[in-house]
Amino acid sequence: MSTSNVTSRTRWHGLALAGIFAGSLATAPAAFAGECPAGKMQANVRDKVDHKAVGVTDVTLGAINLEKQPANIRDRELRFRKLTIEPGGIVPWHSHDDRPALIFVQQGEIVEYASNCAEPIVHKTGEIRPEVAGVSHWWKNLGKETVILYVGDVRKDPHDHHM
Repeated sequence: MSTSNVTSRTRWHGLALAGIFAGSLATAPAAFAGECPAGKMQANVRDKVDHKAVGVTDVTLGAINLEKQPANIRDRELRFRKLTIEPGGIVPWHSHDDRPALIFVQQGEIVEYASNCAEPIVHKTGEIRPEVAGVSHWWKNLGKETVILYVGDVRKDPHDHHM
């Protein structure tokens, strides 16, 4: 087989795969978690609540001291955790002003009560929720199914055990 035939076939395979990928993106549901409804977002719309953790298991699966990595981010740790929240369980109020995180909902449905949203935000299986500066919130499992969240965060204080 000539080189031009192989190149042409490879190019067509690449275009076909790109088309399939683009089509799947157009028909797939968004991977990002539920968001605050339009017109409901505003600063400090929800007051801090003093709920204690209920029905929550928080297990650190791994952590990396970022100061010892080429990024050399002093006094920071990249941490990966699994949170299991039983029905009725509560993840207490906490802030992300100094601890950015990504939350992946692996199983179930959970409701977030954010400081910057007048409405509760529902998060479902397969969604990702970014948590950044300006976000303070608490979460509750209102369903009958156990919720499993995977959390990657960057924390400064290794003794900070906020969820």
